[in-house]
Amino acid sequence: MSEPAQTIPHESRWPPALAILVGLFLMLTLPGHVRVLPVWFSYLAAVAVLVPMAGVALTKGKTLWLGVERGIIILLATIYVANTIAELADMIGVVTLHGSGSNAFSLLSSSVAIWVANVLTFSLLYWQIDRGGPYARACNSRAKADWMFPQPGTPEDLPSDWRPLFFDYLYLGFNTATAFSPTDALPLTRRAKMLMMIESTISLVTMVVVLSRAINVIPS
Repeated sequence: MSEPAQTIPHESRWPPALAILVGLFLMLTLPGHVRVLPVWFSYLAAVAVLVPMAGVALTKGKTLWLGVERGIIILLATIYVANTIAELADMIGVVTLHGSGSNAFSLLSSSVAIWVANVLTFSLLYWQIDRGGPYARACNSRAKADWMFPQPGTPEDLPSDWRPLFFDYLYLGFNTATAFSPTDALPLTRRAKMLMMIESTISLVTMVVVLSRAINVIPS
């Protein structure tokens, strides 16, 4: 007789699913000359991530769906990071080669869309890789932590089962994109430092180069 499928404690998938939908909307608002990936790829990517998330939620965290979810999110997040870098390079080309004819509203909206999508993409990536992902964190795995959060430093003020959830990684991604440096959560591994460096660089280029140029071309 086969053993019942293993189930594990899991966190709600609504917050990361909402982040994916927001990211999809932002990708679709980019002008055609800036968008690198075709529109159909964004729809396909959203479905590819949301289906295993729904599987995790509906099956109460079966290991199979968790593994599929983790692999697809890491793969697509890597693709979208490369895509964001290519979009920024294209926007810089528009600003430098066609600066006089640049549309201020188009540049501003594109900059905001790329910046927010950057935060959401890295938040999802941080959420999946830290301590082996949400599955390992929920099971108190001994996997090495990629970030040190301040909450465990005051255990008397926390519930005994506290662990970082998606909102904690969204906050980490937001701080990295705005402060260009660690704030409350400190990176402990080289891959965490490298990912934060890449996110900060994308944010810096977006805000300083593209956004500043967009402000300069606004009619006075």
